[in-house]
Amino acid sequence: MNLLFIADPLESFKIYKDSTFAMMREAQARGHVLSACEPKDIMWQRGAPVTAFVRDITLTGDPVLWFNAAQHKPDERGQALKDFDAVVMRKDPPFDSEFFYATHLLEQAEREGAKVFNKPRALRDHPEKLAIMEWPQFIGPTLVTRDAQDIKRFHAEHHDIILKPLDGMGGTGIFRVKADGLNLGAITETLNREGAQTVMVQKFLPAISEGDKRILVIGGQPVPYCLARIPQGGEVRGNLAAGGKGVAQPLSARDRDIAEAIGPVLARRGLLLMGLDVIGDSLTEINVTSPTCFQEIFDQTGFDVAAMFVQALEAAVVNAQT
Repeated sequence: MNLLFIADPLESFKIYKDSTFAMMREAQARGHVLSACEPKDIMWQRGAPVTAFVRDITLTGDPVLWFNAAQHKPDERGQALKDFDAVVMRKDPPFDSEFFYATHLLEQAEREGAKVFNKPRALRDHPEKLAIMEWPQFIGPTLVTRDAQDIKRFHAEHHDIILKPLDGMGGTGIFRVKADGLNLGAITETLNREGAQTVMVQKFLPAISEGDKRILVIGGQPVPYCLARIPQGGEVRGNLAAGGKGVAQPLSARDRDIAEAIGPVLARRGLLLMGLDVIGDSLTEINVTSPTCFQEIFDQTGFDVAAMFVQALEAAVVNAQT
């Protein structure tokens, strides 16, 4: 197959841990042809199909100069997205206006015949923090609001809470307020911008000390191992980007119950790959833009997540053609 990966700049990849790189490496090993671009390289001109200026790449195996590109200029080769066998959308968050517009261009490409994974509409319809609210049986006490009084009432009820912006990533903008309520007003003003921006508030889960578990679900099926991201040095955040330590471990019975309930439903909606974040027994986020942890799980357990993903991608392309 001819595969297009839409991602961050290739030069920015840390290939020892990058899941998109792991996907590319597995796809090339299976004989697929790779191209890459960034969202800014996608264009739609009147009367023409949605097109991207792409680089055709091969992986070298070198840890530094890890790819060769046939094109050197950013606009050297344009190709309609519908002419690829599959388009893999792997742009990292944040889900900002430009990401939103990219999903509209990708959806038009779908109408022209492109096969895009994850499905653009599904990316839009499942904001990574808000999406958990569809599954109240799996989440802890949670409030979504822009009103400071709502947040005060939630704190008065639950005493120890976490506040975070809906568009944050990698643990950015997360605050904990304990029973004394210290700085609750200032934190609320910072996050909700005096009522202009919506905030998520959740009861603090002490089980974070055991890790914020990333459970990968591919084609509706859970990967048998998760990566518990354990906070370090007094941090409340387990995110790897915030210094958390990643420890791979088998799924618990509760982890599997959550994944098996949510995974098939969201797969039918067009999410080939998702990452469920679970603290203790509670679902806290559903990551759909560019879930990661492929390489950490493989390095620690030997389970080849990238192979599972590329196999699911191959099957999804075949199913889309029938």
